[in-house]
Amino acid sequence: MEQGGARESVRPYASAGTPQDVRVPEQARGEHTHSEPPAPRVVQRHSVRGQVLDALRAALVGGELAPGEVYSAPALGARLGVSATPVREAMQQLAVEGAVEVVPNRGFRVSERGPRELAELAEVRALIEVPVMLRLARAVPASGWCALRPLADATVAAAAVGDRAAYAESDRAFHGAVLALSGNQQLVAVADDLHRRSQWPLVNSPAGRRADLLADASEHTALLDALIARDLTVVQSLVREHFNGADV
Repeated sequence: MEQGGARESVRPYASAGTPQDVRVPEQARGEHTHSEPPAPRVVQRHSVRGQVLDALRAALVGGELAPGEVYSAPALGARLGVSATPVREAMQQLAVEGAVEVVPNRGFRVSERGPRELAELAEVRALIEVPVMLRLARAVPASGWCALRPLADATVAAAAVGDRAAYAESDRAFHGAVLALSGNQQLVAVADDLHRRSQWPLVNSPAGRRADLLADASEHTALLDALIARDLTVVQSLVREHFNGADV
């Protein structure tokens, strides 16, 4: 946390077994801890709180923070190389979003979600995004869609290496850029919140397979091709199929 000119840098989560692995005490400052996520590598950002929030969101999506488990701010702070304060602040934001819940005198419990909640989120997202995408398909010129090609390619690159957290971020970026073409920032914000919630892991659910991520990413590429060609029949089919299978 930056105070009085001092600056903390956060180390986001990395895969277990890397040279960056460190051991964290099982108890920190008297707060209860459970198994904690894998240890981290150093990155540089301007906002410590924002960096911590990004790291914790990635850990949620990647499954390092398991549904139903309780994690203490001091222990998570030790893993990220920061004090407990920015971790608590980030966790409070995640609590507002519904990703975690506060457990007094212990820390934060990762919310437990089931398939029904995921299906409901997918349904709401489809109700919002599908009509907008179909309307944009008739109005946006090919050059506008071509500009989104790097974002679609980023989802393919993340899927190819099985990086679920990177895929989640690039997937949201792609969908957000598509909706931004509508010029409705409120729509973009609401859709992004729903999309983020749909990416949290389910209880007792295995991590998404690389093949599933690749299949989802390929739909982004196919959709852009159809939009550029103004093939509205294919666009409608792909958009509806994309949301019907939205589980990553």
